[in-house]
Amino acid sequence: MIPKLNPELALDASIVAFGRALLAAGFNGDIETSYGSRLAVATDNSVYQALPQAVLLPKTTDDIVILTSLAQTSSFCHIKFSPRGGGTGTNGQALTEHVVIDLSRHMRAILEINVEERWVRVQAGVIKDQLNAFLKPYGFFFAPDLSTSNRATIGGMINTDASGQGSLVYGKTSDHVLALKTVLIDGNVLKTHKMATFEAEHRAQMPNSIGHIYRQVLASCRDYREQILEKFPRLNRFLTGYDLEHVFNDDLSEFDLSRIITGSEGSLGFVTEAKLNITPIAKFKCLLNVKYDRFESALRNAPFLVAAQATSVETVDSKVLNLARNDIIWHQVKELIADVPDTDMQGLNMVEYNSEDSADIEQKVAALIAKLDLAIANKTDGIIGYQLTYDAAAIGSIYAMRKKAVGLLGNTKGSQKPIAFAEDTAVPPENLADFIMEFRQLLDSHGLHYGMFGHVDAGVLHVRPALDLCDPEQEKLLRTISDQVVALTAKYGGLMWGEHGKGYRSEYGPAFFGDELFNELRKIKAAFDPRNRVNPGKICTPYYSADQLVSVDGQKRAWFDRQIPVNVKQSFDSSLNCNGNGLCFNYEESSPMCPSSKVTKDRRHSPKGRAGLMREWLRLTEQQGFDVLANERQLTVKKQSFGELWQKVKNSLAKNQGEPDFSHEVMEAMEGCLACKACASQCPVKVDVPSFRSRFLQLYHSRYLRPAKDYIVGNIERTAPVLAKFPKLVNFVIKRDVTAVILKKTVGYVDTPLLSVPTLAQQIGEKYRFDLTRLQQNPPAANAKTVLLVQDPFTSFYEAELVADALRLLEKLGFDPVLLPFLPNGKPQHVKGFLREFANTASNAAQFLNQLQLLNVPMLGLDASLVLVYRDEYTKTLADKRGDFNVQLLHEWLVNQTLPKADTASDFALLAHCTEKTALPETEKSWQQIFNKAGLGLKPVSVGCCGMAGTYGHEAQNLNNSKTLFDMSWRSPIEHYGVANTLVTGFSCRSQVKRLVGDKPRHPLQALLQALPQE
Repeated sequence: MIPKLNPELALDASIVAFGRALLAAGFNGDIETSYGSRLAVATDNSVYQALPQAVLLPKTTDDIVILTSLAQTSSFCHIKFSPRGGGTGTNGQALTEHVVIDLSRHMRAILEINVEERWVRVQAGVIKDQLNAFLKPYGFFFAPDLSTSNRATIGGMINTDASGQGSLVYGKTSDHVLALKTVLIDGNVLKTHKMATFEAEHRAQMPNSIGHIYRQVLASCRDYREQILEKFPRLNRFLTGYDLEHVFNDDLSEFDLSRIITGSEGSLGFVTEAKLNITPIAKFKCLLNVKYDRFESALRNAPFLVAAQATSVETVDSKVLNLARNDIIWHQVKELIADVPDTDMQGLNMVEYNSEDSADIEQKVAALIAKLDLAIANKTDGIIGYQLTYDAAAIGSIYAMRKKAVGLLGNTKGSQKPIAFAEDTAVPPENLADFIMEFRQLLDSHGLHYGMFGHVDAGVLHVRPALDLCDPEQEKLLRTISDQVVALTAKYGGLMWGEHGKGYRSEYGPAFFGDELFNELRKIKAAFDPRNRVNPGKICTPYYSADQLVSVDGQKRAWFDRQIPVNVKQSFDSSLNCNGNGLCFNYEESSPMCPSSKVTKDRRHSPKGRAGLMREWLRLTEQQGFDVLANERQLTVKKQSFGELWQKVKNSLAKNQGEPDFSHEVMEAMEGCLACKACASQCPVKVDVPSFRSRFLQLYHSRYLRPAKDYIVGNIERTAPVLAKFPKLVNFVIKRDVTAVILKKTVGYVDTPLLSVPTLAQQIGEKYRFDLTRLQQNPPAANAKTVLLVQDPFTSFYEAELVADALRLLEKLGFDPVLLPFLPNGKPQHVKGFLREFANTASNAAQFLNQLQLLNVPMLGLDASLVLVYRDEYTKTLADKRGDFNVQLLHEWLVNQTLPKADTASDFALLAHCTEKTALPETEKSWQQIFNKAGLGLKPVSVGCCGMAGTYGHEAQNLNNSKTLFDMSWRSPIEHYGVANTLVTGFSCRSQVKRLVGDKPRHPLQALLQALPQE
């Protein structure tokens, strides 16, 4: 029985009092102080971890004014704060042990757009891709293109002065900021924009903190202008922290205080709104993927590509390419990055051209291709081949692969993982190849593996050495390498931080700036934040302050992870491997990745959040002396005693009375998971929440009683066949209002589905009856046309007409379909954590299916969520006892069959089940090919989760989220195409449409059956 976990991390009384005072003062945002909520923002995409005292999530600028004004009172003037956006930083910029101000949940409004003047005004929590989706219909985009663009906020981009692909043409975030609204720590609101210098001098006369800020920045940037221009290297990536150089224009006639705030890493105030210039979308694009024999060849060839007037030149090495080959993303790009025959591709440069003029782009591309052909013919420059495409979707797929490189490196096998700490060095592009070669020698001298990718056109390469920071000696090596890389970048005239900011590397700032200029930074910090209360320790501390900067030696996640036994870490590697990349924060409503994260906007309810909670739970149980793996083994063989049951009753009573236990917080996050498994394939490091969720549920319920709904779901495969013997009676009872009330109040279930009437047996009779003896006795030739249809509980008992239609379709295609007897699959048991019962179910099913496998006859299933359990959960649970049986989904088999032409041509829209299309990325393409064979049109529609996800949508506690998820991405296409023309592969998805729209869409096989020639 798991122990009660109560971390000794009581909140400071003043933090509790501050929260109460905030509410009394009219603060409308969220205030979160639970251990789980704080853990969710204790990490980012760096190696560091810092647990804050509280998380405040404001809804408006006024909320931040309220909290900063309140923070000036004597009771709360000691509290410190750090602003946070998407939490994608690689150097701990937003991590703090104080109070986090998270602007990403609520402040997501796009406030105003002016197409004529080409600007947009947004709140700080707006996500980069969200903004570009809004701008696209107007023909514009916000230019800085980040690898984290689907979860990075505009506020975060401003605070790190983010850039990315195409920065030679499009510049950095600071080049696009027209105006900012920033709340200062004293509660004043500072509005900044470009102005005449004399106007800035006028503002400097103001008698408040704003006047002091203008006076100090004017003095620092004007009086030290010569030293600033001499000190900072002339690089596209000029990130300095506080951008002293670009506050003034060349002749000092214009002044823009926003340039100091942009790149300040939240250390000067809280940016709440931004006015940004926007860029027209180029009408014509072309991408050339140039392939090389060595990565060094790709680097040395980059200046030649830039000279060919390319818009951008991106690069990846062979390590990233090979990792991509094993990821779901490869299915989108493999035809665009084909291997060169008889040659080992070790590097790739992605060369993009954008233009408003088709003739211009054709001319540039033709000129480059001629040179590439010559190099290949002469075997020079290491160029071994190239491919080009003008297709916008294909170009997007290539860049999706490139953007995923960060996460993919985290999926490297073994305990040593490529990590970020010296990964965004910037040197003049002409020095890049020599710099990287010496960088590689440095890493080779330490015997390290590494991956590389980046923006060779700007001289920025992301280099991630592989270290196991759970090893104290390798943690020391991080410091050694970090120091060496600082010296190396200086040698080549570059910067340690070319793109991702300083964060915990702030200690290197004084050496880069020199004492005189660094003191000016400190004076500016003092003007904005005299008592060092805003993101303290980052970039610099106030002048005259004795406070220290953060250090690369700061506390790391690995310090906590090394407290977990190695065998436990290996067993729970799906959660321990999470590197904080945050791809699961993907805002896109049409993406299947983590629907619970999208609908709640709560970091706990994401794969990263759940993985973080799980790893902390494992650490705390180890502190209590609890052997997780031994207890799991015991739970799989030992039944519960009466004494244990009675203890669970007492524990549950204590829980209901409010007894604290961190396990309850973990349970809350796990219950919010839809178990869709999109994370298992979409996450670059394959964080599989449903797998460790099931294990946690089993362990949790060794201490606390299970709710009745768990038993109902876990036993559905036993009860459904019995209930289906009396479907009319059961449905009559279910339809009664009193039944609905009882189920909702006692079990927590709503909208209970009705059994099929007529039943499957009534629809098909004995026609497709299974006779194992007959099949075994038939010669192979006699069984050549035999196809076995594997039943699942949902379609067989709640959608029997689909199973009957599948049998009829197979028969119409000339096959001899046989319906296998219903045999429980076990997925409902696995979802609810009945793992002992699941193991027995899986063992029985595998034994039967392996017997059928000997017949060498295709076995087909209809519902992906059930069929895929045979491949994943069965393999993990049964291991070598699983056998080699293979149950295919209908489309996997059907795509290889010959189909007759339909009587009439028709077009349909396809909405695929999220589990199916993420685990089997060829699903939509296969259905298209099947329909094309029949002369039918099929258009896959990009949608996220429908919100049902098995029984999730039937649980009363999830009802609102379930409906919201449907409205987010499903309702619009259903209404646009109409239910009659929409085909849906998932049982739960069809049920959700029926529940919320009123009509039930068909499975693709039903449309095929109806369209094919009638006998």
